[in-house]
Amino acid sequence: MVKHADLLICDSKNIERYIQEDYALYHPKTTFIAYGADTSKSLLKDDDEKLLHWYEEKHIKAKEYYLVVGRFVPENNYETMLKEYMKSKTNKDFVLITNVEKNKFYDALKEKTHFDQDPRIKFVGTVYDQQLLKKIRENAYGYLHGHEVGGTNPSLLEALATTDLNLLLDVGFNREVGEDGAMYWSKEAGDLAHLLDTVDVLEEEDIKALSKRARKRIDEAYSWNFIVDKYEEILKK
Repeated sequence: MVKHADLLICDSKNIERYIQEDYALYHPKTTFIAYGADTSKSLLKDDDEKLLHWYEEKHIKAKEYYLVVGRFVPENNYETMLKEYMKSKTNKDFVLITNVEKNKFYDALKEKTHFDQDPRIKFVGTVYDQQLLKKIRENAYGYLHGHEVGGTNPSLLEALATTDLNLLLDVGFNREVGEDGAMYWSKEAGDLAHLLDTVDVLEEEDIKALSKRARKRIDEAYSWNFIVDKYEEILKK
């Protein structure tokens, strides 16, 4: 495809760099247009019955949990996040919205880390109601993002658009999206645990400043209007 395409549209600057370097032999013509994010607020209110029922069912309280939303696969670094969370001193829950049914990876991690013995760690299944999911994101104290590969990730864009505090794995894909609107962690032992303990007592004004920068980043570079305009420019050429 790289060899024969007239133009390769890459959703990440790091993906474009990879194409240019690994397929240099074919002199690929590339451009960068990111994936977009819906930046509107959830239609649900804080006292919505659907939301309150979900919280009650999962034994979770608003602003008292860190959140992860994503596929339950090794390259999203669930092992590191679980191990580091267990090392941290936070009293907040770690809520994982992901599908783990009949998942060998889930069973292997449970045996390896014994996360099931930590009452803070809560695998709550999937949430397909978009308004409910958006509200759960908005009400999280923080969002953990462990995705390591794959260009611009939709769940990261949604997190930056909705969750005030975002803690991202420090790789090029995530840095180019989050810039100064997020905080970063490495896979080095103890690094994420230390960051969790640090942000757990962050001043509200510091969290608001991060949130403001994250929203600005999404509005300016990842809104659907901006993305669509970029595609129109190319297609008219």
